[in-house]
Amino acid sequence: MAEFMGELRRTNYCGELRTEHIGKEVVVCGWVAKQRDLGQLIFIDLRDRTGIVQLAFDDETDKAVFDKAFTARAEFVLCAKGKVRERASKNKDIPTGDIEVIVNDLRVLSKAQTPPFEIVDESKTAEELRLKYRYLDLRRKPLQDNIILRSKIAKVARDYFYENGFIEIETPMLIKSTPEGARDYLVPSRIHKGSFYALPQSPQIYKQLLMLSGFDRYIQLARCFRDEDLRADRQPEFTQIDMELSFASMEEIMEINEGLFKRLFKEVLGKELTTPFEKLTYSEAMNRFGSDKPDVRFGMEITDVSEVVKDCGFGVFSGAVKNGGSVRAITAKNAASILTRKEIDKLTEYVRGIGAKGLAFIRWVDKEPSCGFKKFLSDDEFNGIINKVGAEQGDVVLFVADKNSVVLPTLGALRLKVAKKLDIIPDVFKFVWIVDFPFFEFDEESGEWIAMHHPFTMPKEDCLQYLDNDKGKVVAKAYDLTLNGTELSSGSIRITDYELQQKMFRALKLTDEEIEAKFGFLVEAYKYGAPPHGGMGIGLDRIAMLLSGADSLRDVTAFPKVQNASELMSESPAPVDDESLDVLGIKVEQ
Repeated sequence: MAEFMGELRRTNYCGELRTEHIGKEVVVCGWVAKQRDLGQLIFIDLRDRTGIVQLAFDDETDKAVFDKAFTARAEFVLCAKGKVRERASKNKDIPTGDIEVIVNDLRVLSKAQTPPFEIVDESKTAEELRLKYRYLDLRRKPLQDNIILRSKIAKVARDYFYENGFIEIETPMLIKSTPEGARDYLVPSRIHKGSFYALPQSPQIYKQLLMLSGFDRYIQLARCFRDEDLRADRQPEFTQIDMELSFASMEEIMEINEGLFKRLFKEVLGKELTTPFEKLTYSEAMNRFGSDKPDVRFGMEITDVSEVVKDCGFGVFSGAVKNGGSVRAITAKNAASILTRKEIDKLTEYVRGIGAKGLAFIRWVDKEPSCGFKKFLSDDEFNGIINKVGAEQGDVVLFVADKNSVVLPTLGALRLKVAKKLDIIPDVFKFVWIVDFPFFEFDEESGEWIAMHHPFTMPKEDCLQYLDNDKGKVVAKAYDLTLNGTELSSGSIRITDYELQQKMFRALKLTDEEIEAKFGFLVEAYKYGAPPHGGMGIGLDRIAMLLSGADSLRDVTAFPKVQNASELMSESPAPVDDESLDVLGIKVEQ
């Protein structure tokens, strides 16, 4: 039978006791991390979210209390009352290692079966089992620290925006389905059979309507949902620090967000950030790093050698240039001893797996570089490549030749893989703004131009002339903030002119019927006086992942989904009974 705390009331958390508490009577509560029975002496490591404190029981302890300590096992929940004293044998590995609590009253609040895995900081238990028993896994200090850090980030963000005149407003969770890039999660309506709500991919339309309503500075820690394939930095449900501002330029919005991150890093990590952050155009980022979320903590930038090899005898190179593509390379300095032929073969298979046809290379070990395609080039052409890429003895140069839509992202991914292999990425934080995104991107599957961000993004005024005849030249007033190769946030200045919005819809080949069905209420709102506005959405989960040094969003999310979008602990999603489906007017085909 479990005991009750009765008149006992916790006075301190386990991890906060120090030498200044010596002589004081305290009450602590928590879980048994470890019990050590030394005969006439018993020690219990009691754990709560702040850390561990040692409870001591000796030959002067009341026998009933001592007997309870003797029966205590891992994960029992205890409440202990006693005096803090100096430890005879100190433990320098924990903050409370100089003291212990000599217990005079002990309550066993809850007993525990032997857990399916040991609750230790560095667990070697398979993640699948830990996720099945997530409530146990969350007792581990690294995960608790991550969740607490996430909470601190949320608090600092709220405090910062409140101090800067923002108003927190909640937007609906059950909304109309509108196209925003990913698939919607749909919720059937019981009352309106055959109709569905969608869970919001973002509060995009609602926050724009709030600008039209006169709330010129909006903030929300918004839950968002996207039915898309998962990976380490993506979950189907996530939290966005969402904001929108009226009467603000792109530069003002970026400045406000730099202030947020400066505050976050100072208060959460104790680190000073230098602002303004580096700024790259989309074109610069792609051409130099092969990514619109570049990791700029190291070099190994992409070099275009197309001009050197456009007329060479190596058909893979010259053919790519003649077909409108390019030949580009990255140079791994002093890498020849690590990037052996066997390792390069692995890299070749890697790039084939992400869309490239293959990988050419120069490996310069001895006096003369080793290169399989050298025989097809003249000495001038080969030396021209060496000079262009800045290669020296000890280096490895890796080439990809194809259309630019293949070459750039392939080399971007390869650059990161090689850098990790060489262990050359410094442990620092590097923010980069990416600006001047193309408004449109060409979808090869449909053969149509689609909006790279969303159709409410304002194009640059000097690009409006290209809307009808050269969409590839239209540049958007859009901006992303990246950190160490991860996209943290995305934003834009919005279209508020009714006629321009109609023109953008037509450029995207939306019919009047589609416009009305999908965006009618927003377009209608533009007719009644819309202030200029723009905003951003910052991924709270991704910030927490990067600041905590976690490898995955699962490590900063209390109850995450796995690769197939299921939640192992509760076994969600799950079938529902026929009666529930009948109420909704839904029939599931087997």
